[in-house]
Amino acid sequence: MTEQQVQEREETDTTDEPAEPELGARITRTRAALNRARRVLPYLSAVLIVALAVCAGVLGWKYQHTRDIDAAGQAALRAATDYAVTLTSVDTGNLDANFKAVLDGSTGEFRDTYTKSSAGLRQLLIDHKATGHGVVLRSAVKSASADEVVVLLFVDQTVSNTEMPDARIDHSRIVMTMQKIDGRWLAAKVEIP
Repeated sequence: MTEQQVQEREETDTTDEPAEPELGARITRTRAALNRARRVLPYLSAVLIVALAVCAGVLGWKYQHTRDIDAAGQAALRAATDYAVTLTSVDTGNLDANFKAVLDGSTGEFRDTYTKSSAGLRQLLIDHKATGHGVVLRSAVKSASADEVVVLLFVDQTVSNTEMPDARIDHSRIVMTMQKIDGRWLAAKVEIP
């Protein structure tokens, strides 16, 4: 570079705006942005805390709801297991108590059907001096909600009567729909596929 070029360059550099005011303006803008951020930060923190509280509340509610459904399923399963034994156990010497227990543990469609057929069933059991004793081998919850649970049961029923004095075992699979009525789990539907 020649001397003349160096001199021209120095003249050009001195005619430009000095760098210090530009730097000062940037510092001022940065400070203003930081001040705005400091004013907004408490609001953002509050929003974050509220969002976390809502999430914790929803997750807690879902957890409790799941526990309630599981508890309902287990309570209905116990009631269905006991009821299956009641339903499959009969003694002609104690028919009134047997029929009363079956009706006491039922509701809705099943109660109506059992009530209509009980007179004919009663006479058939008396005529053949039938006895039966049910045992639930396995049971499980198929589906559950807070007030209705479907239960699967595998039941063996030992049966004897005048035509068949030697007891035989009937293997049954029962699908029982239990409904919670006034705090009690009652059989609303009984299917033997």
